[in-house]
Amino acid sequence: MNTPRVDTARLANAIRFLSADAVEQAKSGHPGMPMGMAEIAVALWTRHLKHNPANPHWADRDRFVVSNGHGSMLLYSLLHLTGYDLPLAELKNFRQLHSKTPGHPEVHVTPGVETTTGPLGQGLANAVGMALAEKLLAAEFNTDDARIVDHHTYVFLGDGCLMEGISHEACALAGTWQLGKLIALYDDNGISIDGQVQGWFTDDTAARFRAYGWQVIGPIDGHDVDAVDRAIREAKEHTAQPSLVICRTTIGRGAPTRAGTAKAHGEALGADELAATRKALGWEYGPFEIPADIAAAWDARAAGARHESEWNARRDGYRSKHGERAAEFERRLAGELPADFAERAATLIAEANAKAETVASRKASQYAIEAFAPALPEMVGGSADLTHSNLTLWKGAPLLAGGGTGRHISYGVREFGMAAIMNGIALHGGYIPFGGTFLTFSDYSRNAIRMAALMNQRVIHVFTHDSIGLGEDGPTHQSIEHVSSLRLIPNLDVWRPCDTVETAVAWKLALERRNAPTALALSRQNLPFVPRSEAQVAAIGRGGYVLADSDGTPARILVATGSEVGLALAAKKLLDADGLPTRVVSMPSTEAFDRQDDAYRASVLPADVPKIAIEAGATALWWKYVRGNGAVVGIDRYGESAPAGKLFEFFGFTPEHVAEVARSV
Repeated sequence: MNTPRVDTARLANAIRFLSADAVEQAKSGHPGMPMGMAEIAVALWTRHLKHNPANPHWADRDRFVVSNGHGSMLLYSLLHLTGYDLPLAELKNFRQLHSKTPGHPEVHVTPGVETTTGPLGQGLANAVGMALAEKLLAAEFNTDDARIVDHHTYVFLGDGCLMEGISHEACALAGTWQLGKLIALYDDNGISIDGQVQGWFTDDTAARFRAYGWQVIGPIDGHDVDAVDRAIREAKEHTAQPSLVICRTTIGRGAPTRAGTAKAHGEALGADELAATRKALGWEYGPFEIPADIAAAWDARAAGARHESEWNARRDGYRSKHGERAAEFERRLAGELPADFAERAATLIAEANAKAETVASRKASQYAIEAFAPALPEMVGGSADLTHSNLTLWKGAPLLAGGGTGRHISYGVREFGMAAIMNGIALHGGYIPFGGTFLTFSDYSRNAIRMAALMNQRVIHVFTHDSIGLGEDGPTHQSIEHVSSLRLIPNLDVWRPCDTVETAVAWKLALERRNAPTALALSRQNLPFVPRSEAQVAAIGRGGYVLADSDGTPARILVATGSEVGLALAAKKLLDADGLPTRVVSMPSTEAFDRQDDAYRASVLPADVPKIAIEAGATALWWKYVRGNGAVVGIDRYGESAPAGKLFEFFGFTPEHVAEVARSV
């Protein structure tokens, strides 16, 4: 860490005015948080944070998350000042098209940003995932003679993060898991967009976090750099619990009329107020001007190079003594699958094809997990209190419990927290997280699923009980619109496989998909095995393929997915007998199919043949595949409570009804 060579007030004011100037130039943004947390940032970034601006992806860097992401200019100011590849021109271009300084921090856009934040509370949950990944990797790879995984996770958060329910889900788990290297610094300024928070946020935050099993430090004066420094040191020394440092601050500190008010939160200060702030704080420099002595004091490039060089020496010693383990560590951090992965996947798919089992696709998913997890130690799985329904557990899986380590996680009834923690695990690196719940509860975790897609993270969601086939639990638990709504999320591949072979292929592709998440929609009820040729097995990965055909040009095409594929095959027999030669297309992933070239898609779904799409869910998405003279057999109302077979019959999911619809188009 570099030692400050100038007064800390001037270091803090550099953050304040870079932030306020950028917001003023953009006429948009949130100056209050950067101005209020400036001293907290000085204490952390100049005295504690282990990072290297020249290599933002250095493996053993401390992770720093701004959960209150509306204060993004705080982070951009820090990255610029400490020497990251974020020139002043980018700060001047704040919130403009294609800049590296978007309105909220975005990973992969700005060097040094660890996660995309903005939806409040999720950055905090991501930090929990990062801290868990650090703990698990350290337990797996550190040795008595070399600690190659040894870093902290720091997170800034505000009142809004703590009001969001996800903060409860994630922080309760952090305490249970005893993530002692997670340190949260709470900007306790008492202000949100609507004003003073006393009318809607009266929680005893300290008591709440102590109840979670956290160490709570403070309240302290968040504008006293030395006090914040001491609090961070205390937190670092106490490794049995995560730490919350409560920092009392004034939002918009220094602004004569706006400090301590909601006006400082989400509005530019205005030219007059900004000039008055300069005068009040004795800042004699113009917009975006940083004097040389302050720039030199902030520059962390030399210290960062030393940190990484010291770690490189430890890593080299580790390689020489533990070559095989070091190679595995480096493979994992690179996100590469084991060399024999393709062979293992091919064996699983071939075995599924040979066994020809009739099982629920959730069970077929467990077969895939059983095949892959022992060979892929980077797979970290779990469930939101539905392990034995989602079937996410595999034989011999080490269970994560309390302050221990393990690869199977019982998240409890915390779907949203689970999804956001998985994002943090993926962002940290070294693991591929997957987690299960009922498909209908994807609504709880949806925003974190969206964030995984936005951040291009390899996260796998195992959603079971995917339709009215759930049966007696009734409409509250029966997924109707959920598969279609998930398909609307860009960069998320949704797979709804029809049997063991399609499920095995879906898992293979999900694990191979390095830069995007995957959702698997799986049945509770048994699904019949479908015989296939080798060519058909190879075509599954294209998202849609011809599963069954008749001689000559088809007169009808039935397009089905998941549990409705068997229904389509039964309807085909009726239509063939009527003299209507029928093709059945299985489409387990509309996203994968839509990525295929025009010629392939036309070969599967020729334009001039009437088509009927079949899915036990909302119909709207399917019309694009059957436009013109087609039809959709689906369900656009909520379900009922009854045995699954009765429900499918009641809602018209029978071979006879499908055939009747096909004849009518």
